[in-house]
Amino acid sequence: MTTHTPLLAVTPGESAGIGPQIVLEFHRQNPGCRIVAVADPNLLEETSRRMGLGVSVQEWQPGTDSDGSSLACMPVKLATDARPGTLNPHNAPYVLETLRAAVGLVQQGHAAALVTGPVHKGVINDAGIAFSGHTEFLADLAGVQQVVMMLAAPGLRVALVTTHIPLREVADAITAEKLEKVIHITWQALRAQFGIATPRLQVLGLNPHAGEGGHLGHEENDVISPLLDRLRADGMHLDGPVPADTAFNPSHIANCDAVVAMYHDQGLPVLKHMGFGQAVNITLGLPFIRTSVDHGTALDLAGSGTADIGSLQQAIQTAQQMAGGD
Repeated sequence: MTTHTPLLAVTPGESAGIGPQIVLEFHRQNPGCRIVAVADPNLLEETSRRMGLGVSVQEWQPGTDSDGSSLACMPVKLATDARPGTLNPHNAPYVLETLRAAVGLVQQGHAAALVTGPVHKGVINDAGIAFSGHTEFLADLAGVQQVVMMLAAPGLRVALVTTHIPLREVADAITAEKLEKVIHITWQALRAQFGIATPRLQVLGLNPHAGEGGHLGHEENDVISPLLDRLRADGMHLDGPVPADTAFNPSHIANCDAVVAMYHDQGLPVLKHMGFGQAVNITLGLPFIRTSVDHGTALDLAGSGTADIGSLQQAIQTAQQMAGGD
């Protein structure tokens, strides 16, 4: 294993999903990539054996390294055995503990970035643990008030103003203060972590036709447009509010570095259609780098050997690039 590339902490996520197998398959195909899985080593070993991957697992602790022949694993123990495709609330605390341990590695400088596999929000909540998503959980761990969920695929980046909230709550959640923070965090991350000297952002409207001059909603006139005018006066390159039904045509996308969407299902369906299997979830505004796969736990594929590692591969590659690796 080479040492000039950054070491990445990888959490496989839900133990009954495809996370363990795609991490193992990634290592099988990329043995020289410096990753450490934060997981139960017995889970990884059993998954490798059952699926015939031939990947050995080596327990790892900070300060040690591996030659790449085995998958390095910082051990976190499951509460009970995991069965592919079968959720078990007893293992929900394990999933969150892997995240805490991996964040600790990054915060203490033992790893350069965090890459996360898919978790299952429902089973975590079924275990009696309030959990709205990776992004919010990591923000709490890091002690930051505001982060931005961005998904990126070849040719398109989408940052979200609101994330995992019911649709009926979206309009009330879009305030000038919140929107300004999202724009600033996205702008700064594009400069600092993506090397774009003067980012160009396309900001979507909330309502159909961006409110049609107030006839289809007032959020554009009352909140979005006044804020964009003020930020443009400060020197930011901002286009909007742009109607969401025209924002994703090729000419619009070619002239921006990221799209700022008002809610989860406004921008992400387009991005996932364009880059399915190659999209990456990036959390902006954390004091460390975090990327993730863009898909769920795929319980129906767990243990089948047919899960695609493309999104994980892209997430790891993006994290390496953001951390200054090759």
